[in-house]
Amino acid sequence: MDVTYLWIIIAVVLVASVAVTGLVAVNRRRSALRGRDRRAELSQRPGAHAEDSDDAAGGGVAVGERSPGDLALPDVELERGVPLVERPESRSTRLARLRRRLAGSNNALGRGLLLLISRDRIDEDTWEDFEDTLITSDLGIGPTTELVTALRSRLRVDGVANSEAARAVLREELIKLVNPDLDRTVHAERTDTPGVVMVVGVNGTGKTTTVGKLARVLVADDKDVLLGAADTFRAAAADQLETWGSRVGVPTVRGAEGADPASVAFNAVQAGIEGEVDVVIIDTAGRLHTKTGLMDELGKVKRVIERKAPVTEVLLVLDATTGQNGLTQARIFAEVVNVTGIVLTKLDGSAKGGIIVQVQRELGVPVKLIGLGEGVDDLAPFDAELFVDALLEG
Repeated sequence: MDVTYLWIIIAVVLVASVAVTGLVAVNRRRSALRGRDRRAELSQRPGAHAEDSDDAAGGGVAVGERSPGDLALPDVELERGVPLVERPESRSTRLARLRRRLAGSNNALGRGLLLLISRDRIDEDTWEDFEDTLITSDLGIGPTTELVTALRSRLRVDGVANSEAARAVLREELIKLVNPDLDRTVHAERTDTPGVVMVVGVNGTGKTTTVGKLARVLVADDKDVLLGAADTFRAAAADQLETWGSRVGVPTVRGAEGADPASVAFNAVQAGIEGEVDVVIIDTAGRLHTKTGLMDELGKVKRVIERKAPVTEVLLVLDATTGQNGLTQARIFAEVVNVTGIVLTKLDGSAKGGIIVQVQRELGVPVKLIGLGEGVDDLAPFDAELFVDALLEG
């Protein structure tokens, strides 16, 4: 064989080897690069504008108020200049950990249930104590009466000598009360446009933190996520949200401090459409449910978003420790923005787990996510059977 041809063959083999090696390296870094590149792209893109008139959208704040150099990621380890993004915990891992924490919590509802099935004989005083425990755990009078009536009827027939049988009856009635048939799916699926999830709530419920944790839940489900920082009244809110997003390679669209929240939300959805993401999550400013003007503004944000894409989910963040006051909040928000799901935060030992049943009964809106702890992955889909089993293990 001619020496020239031999050298040509060797050169082709070497080029092919280098190309394959480069392709493998690119694939390994694709996830991290996508988040970083999209952040830079959004920061440079001239934004659409939005204003609340019932006819048209116009005038507002552009996507990305800062240059790409200012959109710095938080301190994370770098590998050859590429930010290493975190991989959030899977759904199964979250559920397992939350079950352990629920079972180990000192919850009044769990204590009352265990008190009932631990007795060899249940007299009227025991039933009265049990009712009082359920009511003080924010289960509500209606659900409490329903549960006690069902238990008294079944245990009268079956007896309570066999504690395991009594536990099985209690579990069945509790699951029925919590209602496993409600649709607890977070509707964040892309159709012709990205799914749009609005997150609303009053100040102090951990709303912005919940948005960051929800982004992690969706990223763990392999969703391509974009965040919209429409809480423009709290100075640190956009920075906080951007930090949450950057840890998992999710870009954030933000505006200037004090900018029109509806305009920022509009721009975020527009950027999500152009970037072909799966879901856009909009963080809104904390609203006091007693302030009519602020609630009206929340309705405005939703109307403006829907000029670009349907809002597929409106999640109301409630602090589980607020009890009955949380129900009042839920009713008002539901009237303004048609809440489709509840996120209960701080469902730890100080919370009263009965609020889950009551809020669902009062509003016909399912609890979709629960938060138990302050860890970055301490938010998980709510599961009726898991919740009841954890209470009975406590």
